Amino acid sequence: MSLHRWGIAGLLAGAGVAFWLLLAGPSRLLGVDAGQAGTALLVTVAWVSMYRVSRLPGDELGAAASPAEWKAWIGAGFMLAAIVYFLAKIEVFAAAGVFADADASAVARNLVLLLVAWSVLSTVLASRWKGAVEEDERDRAIAARAAAWGRGALVVAVIMLAVALGLSPASRLQWASHFMVANLLVLAVMWGCLFEYAAGAVLHWRARR
Repeated sequence: MSLHRWGIAGLLAGAGVAFWLLLAGPSRLLGVDAGQAGTALLVTVAWVSMYRVSRLPGDELGAAASPAEWKAWIGAGFMLAAIVYFLAKIEVFAAAGVFADADASAVARNLVLLLVAWSVLSTVLASRWKGAVEEDERDRAIAARAAAWGRGALVVAVIMLAVALGLSPASRLQWASHFMVANLLVLAVMWGCLFEYAAGAVLHWRARR
């Protein structure tokens, strides 16, 4: 197996361990919160993946996919992992009630850290690519269409939440604590980001075919 394939296998293995820590791992691992460890590992895998892409030679990079497409695929996978993590832990939010307990606070903190870390990561690597890779009209058109998909998904999610809160009788809103609603808004943001990255990845892929 070549060094390149070993690197890919290592990244996939790291992503698999991160998923396990976030979704099915023990609550604590070697005295460290497993969710925080999984979050850190997932961010590391995403950073290394995008860094490796940024270091590819121009001809090899163009032959595989544009940096924008790489970022879209990695971003879609990252956001999908965050959403699956949220849904897997939603019973923790429901059980927290009005005041968040330690477990619910830890999950919410991990979700926010995932969003902040991805925002910083993508911004830093975008600055590395700026000037080194040309962005053409097709890339800008795809980015605009993908952003529209992301905005649409975010608007739909917020409207659905508003309708559920506004039209449901009080007897059916025991789940809607301030803590739960705050985290559902975070989920809406991640949902919009997922649609934007997924749309960008698919549009770039179709444009290359």
